[in-house]
Amino acid sequence: MTTQVALVGGSGKLGRIIHHVIDELDGFEVRSVLGSASDLSELDGADLVVDASAPAVSIDVVRAAIDRGINVLVGTSGWSQERIAPVRPLVADAEMGVVFIPNFSLGSALGTALAAAAAPFFPSAEIVESHRDTKIDSPSGTAVRTAELMADARDERGPFEAPHGDQRARGQQVAGVPVHSLRRPGVIARQEAILSGAGESLSIVHDTIDSAAAYTPGIRLALPFARDARGIVVGLENIIDIGIRARS
Repeated sequence: MTTQVALVGGSGKLGRIIHHVIDELDGFEVRSVLGSASDLSELDGADLVVDASAPAVSIDVVRAAIDRGINVLVGTSGWSQERIAPVRPLVADAEMGVVFIPNFSLGSALGTALAAAAAPFFPSAEIVESHRDTKIDSPSGTAVRTAELMADARDERGPFEAPHGDQRARGQQVAGVPVHSLRRPGVIARQEAILSGAGESLSIVHDTIDSAAAYTPGIRLALPFARDARGIVVGLENIIDIGIRARS
């Protein structure tokens, strides 16, 4: 049986990559492509909703899919744990799932997991992330996810040290981690998690050089997983087996 997909934001950069993957993936077919002028009633009849829209639109897409009992794969940025929290009770008693993937890159998922694994061993951490100047949100969803997991990993040791956090130049605090966002031409995506302790530091860097090539393997894994998912799942690291299980 072919899984019928409603793709929201299919004309955007990520949406076009997802559309191409679906076209080549056995057992999946794009039923409808929704844009800014589309009505969410066009989700009707789909077996899976894939959301690659904008942060301001994504919550409406997710709610509309949940109302229809359709599983959702969310690739739209901006979904922090705080923003996901109101969605959890909507799914808790339903036989369906919502999968949030801040970044479809396998290398990015590994970088986030490694930063979280290292977090208990260093008292200080900061994140510097760069994206093209057309990215409309900051910090990136990847940076938010990384900061949240790093903070979770320090639950027993207490929060990171973040001196002078009230100063705007110190970045935005995400789960107690200063995050600095650069938006500039000539870059696709880059994140550096910098952990520091007495006499040493550890930098975990991930660069996206070709977004289509980097995201395609993760999208291929995420589509069948999201189709069959139950409950809330956050992060590609919960789909691939990297030996580190992260919070959903």
